[in-house]
Amino acid sequence: MTAPVRAEILPGDDLADPGFWRLPDADRAAAFARLRALDRPAVFTDRATGRRFHALVRHADVVAASRTPEVFLSGPGVTTPEPARWVRAVFGDSMVNLDDPRHADLRRIVSRAFTPRLIARVEEDIRRVAARIVDEVVSTRPQDFVTAVAAELPYQVICTMMGIPERQRREILAQVNHASENTGVARGRIRVPGRGLRALARMQGVIAALGRERRRHPADDLISALVTADVDGRHLNSRELGAFFSLLLVAGVETTRNALAHGLHLLTEHPAQRALLTEDFDARIGGAVEEIVRYSTPIIQFRRTLAADHVLNGTPLAAGDKVVLFFGSANRDEAVFTDPDTFDITRSPNPHLGFGGGGPHFCLGAYLARQEMKVLYRELFTRLPDIRSVGSPERVPSNFDSRVRSLRFDFTAAG
Repeated sequence: MTAPVRAEILPGDDLADPGFWRLPDADRAAAFARLRALDRPAVFTDRATGRRFHALVRHADVVAASRTPEVFLSGPGVTTPEPARWVRAVFGDSMVNLDDPRHADLRRIVSRAFTPRLIARVEEDIRRVAARIVDEVVSTRPQDFVTAVAAELPYQVICTMMGIPERQRREILAQVNHASENTGVARGRIRVPGRGLRALARMQGVIAALGRERRRHPADDLISALVTADVDGRHLNSRELGAFFSLLLVAGVETTRNALAHGLHLLTEHPAQRALLTEDFDARIGGAVEEIVRYSTPIIQFRRTLAADHVLNGTPLAAGDKVVLFFGSANRDEAVFTDPDTFDITRSPNPHLGFGGGGPHFCLGAYLARQEMKVLYRELFTRLPDIRSVGSPERVPSNFDSRVRSLRFDFTAAG
């Protein structure tokens, strides 16, 4: 088991300090271990708003808050800082920033659109796109795994699933990249996810136009299903469709891209684990995917706001209080995981919170992400058995996601 840590906060443990998110991984992990050892959640002050928040760093606290949505509200906004009201009014509300009944209403429409036929076709699309990507890797020999492989698979799969024409995909991707550049920690401050509003507006304009076209002429794709659905007389309007597509691109592309890149590097840095995987791929790929997601935790944190006075695992909280759910810390909780800092693809059970802590906001795309990782790793390790990362990933300092900007790789035999 992991050695005990002293139950005290050190000066450098301030999770609201942008400098904290520039620290080496080991230093941040040690800080979270100290915070987990406290008898109650630590309180920090948000630099942007001056508001205090309680840091939920234990597995049990994150799960309890996630599964009590009537008390721990998402509606005021789950990012840090919260999105401005005018931004939400112009661009629509993402599902992650909604509470019931609006959240349940939208989730019901989206869930109904994912028919067995659509899911079967998506699984085939994943296999087809993964094979094409590896074909291109072999023929063009790119150096950056993120651009050539990890980002390409989820983006192309989602575009195909939504029914985005090929001619418009590069234009949309450019807008996505521009918008997502403004997420992270830069120049001593925490930057807001989605601050590239002009790029976001262009992207949502394209999606709205496609939605109008599909209402007139439905096709066999997700956009058509969403805009023509009749769930208690409701379907997605243009603004809801744009907000949903933006969420798909962040939750479905960014997170899977980062998990795929972290996974290749982890399996390179831990050759014994890689050997375990490749000697019985079918039996171990499921566990490998879960451990990669636990260990890398693509989404670091989400925020909640207390709707009423509440006692969380013995800690009194007041209505209006802010809490932040630190999923990465929960995924290293010594009370839940044996040797939590060890990468072990055979870990079982593995109740990680990489897709959320349960409740109504559990990741809608968890199944898709798992399938993409399984299929792509099968394609890579079968056809390119010597594939490996070269050097360390180039990371983007961020308090929001575990982002990898680039990762050099090679697939020629070492020697």
